[in-house]
Amino acid sequence: MVDYHAANNQSSAGGVQTYMEQENDWDRDLLLDPAWEKQQRKTFTAWCNSHLRKAGTQIENIEEDFRDGLKLMLLLEVISGERLPKPERGKMRVHKINNVNKALDFIASKGVKLVSIGAEEIVDGNAKMTLGMIWTIILRFAIQDISVEETSAKEGLLLWCQRKTAPYKNVNVQNFHISWKDGLAFNALIHRHRPDLIDYDSLRKDDPVTNLNNAFEVAEKHLDIPKMLDAEDIVNTARPDEKAIMTYVSSFYHAFSGAQKAETAANRICKVLAVNQENEQMMEDYEKLASDLLEWIRRTIPWLENRTQEKTVNDMQAKQEDFRDYRCVHKPPKVQEKCQLEISFNTLQTKLRLSNRPAFMPSEGRMVSDINGAWHTLEGAEKGYEEWILSEIRRLERLEHLAEKFHQKAAIHESWTDGKEAMLTQKDYETSTLSEVKALLRKHEAFESDLAAHQDRVEQIAAIAQELNELDYYDSASVNARCQKICDQWDVLGALTQSRKESLERTEKQLESIDELYLEYAKRAAPFNNWMEGAMEDLQDMFIVHNIEEIQGLITAHEQFKSTLSEANKEREAIQSIQAEVQKIAQSNGIKLSGANPYTTITPESIDSKWEKAMAMVPLRDNALQEELNKQNSNDTLRAKFATQANAVGAYIQDKMEEIGRISIEMNGTLEDQLTNLKEYQTNIMSYMPEINKLEGFHQLIQEALIFDNQYTSYTMEHLRVGWEQLLTTIARTINEVENQILTRDAKGISQEQLYEYRASFNHFDKTLTGGERGTKRDHSGALMAEEFKACLISLGYDVENDKQKRSGQMVSDDFRALLISTGNSLGDSEFARIMGIVDPNGSGAVTFQAFIDFMSTETTDTDTADQVIASFKILAADKNYITAEELRRELPPDQAEYCIARMAPYAGPDAVPGALDYMSFSTALYGESDL
Repeated sequence: MVDYHAANNQSSAGGVQTYMEQENDWDRDLLLDPAWEKQQRKTFTAWCNSHLRKAGTQIENIEEDFRDGLKLMLLLEVISGERLPKPERGKMRVHKINNVNKALDFIASKGVKLVSIGAEEIVDGNAKMTLGMIWTIILRFAIQDISVEETSAKEGLLLWCQRKTAPYKNVNVQNFHISWKDGLAFNALIHRHRPDLIDYDSLRKDDPVTNLNNAFEVAEKHLDIPKMLDAEDIVNTARPDEKAIMTYVSSFYHAFSGAQKAETAANRICKVLAVNQENEQMMEDYEKLASDLLEWIRRTIPWLENRTQEKTVNDMQAKQEDFRDYRCVHKPPKVQEKCQLEISFNTLQTKLRLSNRPAFMPSEGRMVSDINGAWHTLEGAEKGYEEWILSEIRRLERLEHLAEKFHQKAAIHESWTDGKEAMLTQKDYETSTLSEVKALLRKHEAFESDLAAHQDRVEQIAAIAQELNELDYYDSASVNARCQKICDQWDVLGALTQSRKESLERTEKQLESIDELYLEYAKRAAPFNNWMEGAMEDLQDMFIVHNIEEIQGLITAHEQFKSTLSEANKEREAIQSIQAEVQKIAQSNGIKLSGANPYTTITPESIDSKWEKAMAMVPLRDNALQEELNKQNSNDTLRAKFATQANAVGAYIQDKMEEIGRISIEMNGTLEDQLTNLKEYQTNIMSYMPEINKLEGFHQLIQEALIFDNQYTSYTMEHLRVGWEQLLTTIARTINEVENQILTRDAKGISQEQLYEYRASFNHFDKTLTGGERGTKRDHSGALMAEEFKACLISLGYDVENDKQKRSGQMVSDDFRALLISTGNSLGDSEFARIMGIVDPNGSGAVTFQAFIDFMSTETTDTDTADQVIASFKILAADKNYITAEELRRELPPDQAEYCIARMAPYAGPDAVPGALDYMSFSTALYGESDL
């Protein structure tokens, strides 16, 4: 049986007197109804014996066995747990009266006013007075301390019966007499607490005797409640005795009160453990998502930092396509994961704050700041990688152009040098005539002039080779080998030319004849021939441009070249007229020419042939330049299309960022309305995605066309991508903030009106700048500085001096807020410092709206504490300082019982037994107050 007697030894005379005055029907002159007296005798006797048997005794006749006062004093000691004065053992009447008076004095010391009951009546065996005295004892020690929902004693016991039997059909407990006659109420009480003992559905309302006997027998056999009434006595009485029924029912209450306390304790523990299990699952989810995201970043960054050079533009463009695929396909889901990670972290921290748990600290390297840091490194690698790709494409494009130009010029030079060594090493002047030697000398002079003209080309070839080396051309080895061969050959030609010149000059002294006309032809033909070769080379020269201005510059230069063709043609005709004059003189003088001009290898036919080739190249050059102009015009159109779309997208993102900023501050309607509106707003934003994709398409065309600048817009694709991602993240964070406010409201019981009041006050002071310009500008920063936060608390009626919140029930006007601030209404410095330590633990100097809500809700609501959980475990452990696995499995659901067993440390107290578990340190660890 539960010992419910030892508690509450303090005097409560006022309360006890009240219920005793309501029970003043023990008037010595009134007769007790025989049926009621019979019921009281049986009930009170059984009740007294249920306690006396703990002392190894009992009574048979209630008015006889208490006459000497000995068992009466013993009964009071058992039910109170206190020692009474030593009884007198004499057999005389005075000894009995003294013992009974000691018992009555003890009852009176408990604040009970005894009405019309004296020791003489008890000693004389007055049944009515004896039953009245026992009823007084029952009231004081079995019923007075019953308390249910702010009602106590009889009313509390009745309310307890009503609540426990409410779900049962045919049971309607309104009193302690008629409501119990059919026996169903007794059976319902037992079934409610021990459904394994009663088959309630098999009971019939029209069979009260069976119902009553069933309840009384089950209670005696399984609940240790002695049978205090007979079923027939209750059924055959029009109105059963209320005091007998109350006494019997109070035994049921006390029998089940321990189970009820255990149930309440178990429910509290289950609630706390459920919160911890849910939080731990969220922590595991966060850790996994953070690990996966960091692993993806770890794998991706080396790829972005890889600067392995490719050999061709096509190879680098393949890398560029892979990077575009990464940005458009692989990265966006990771952006969503990063956003979800932040949202999950914020939601988890909110839940931990609301459940009075310590903040979540992710494992090392997995903080949100770590994720953001890694993400920043990733974006830095992205930027560097894209810039490197573009620079590599430019470099390779330049290299390919230079390489082709090198080989073209080398081929022209090699073609020119072909056979020159053989020519310079021949000894033809040794057997030639004077005129022939003179001709050979002039021819050599012309060759020297030609050789000098080719010096620039050799230097150009060497310069191009040097630039290819500096730009790290992949085939530099073959370029260097060919360049070296050309330079070596050039040195040989120079030496041979000098040697041959010296030989001819020695021979010239011996020869005097010269054909001036041939010489003039040779002198004029050589530079003209070089000019034509240079012109043809320029007309075939490759070019690369990046904008309209550059191609227009080439076109202008080409037009200038074409303007010189008229003068060049006159020079050609003049040179050809010299050859014609030679023929004319020879014919007129009958001179037989021996063959070609001895001073030059340049024939009139070769001049005409080269002129015709050069003239044919002019329109080809015109077409090539025009095609390039068309290409640059097309590129300019692409720039304009991209710029138009980019400017529209940029303005859209900027407008929406400003709009979401206003929405996050000036939210109207219920939180659910705000959440719905925000999600609709988010959907509306996502519907803009086709415009982003359209811009990506233009950007791809821009890159494929190798366009590297755009004077029509200040936006870059990277800038807009970051802006778009920031817009989506901001919307998601705003939605999460409202969801957390709903979570806070529901968990803390904050009304919608309170949230409106908190939000309006927060927004008012968020808009106001501090300093000399107070009230003149608005900042909408989303956080309050310390001075603003203090003013906000004052405006809500928060009295920091008294460390409590006083609410007026209505919003404080803007004028009153201004008055509070202007008059310097200061809050207690120490208390305000304590509050700032709660709302701004990092000491940033700013208070967010979520921190503000958490503080206000914490100050106005109750939360579970470690002490409450310890008290609940103590109930389940039957007041022991430890608990066993068997007790946990009996009192808690299986999963939560195993959760506790796995985490509880062995109990090491002096009263420890094998298998004892330490529930105290476990409970405090749940709230971060100590470590397990």
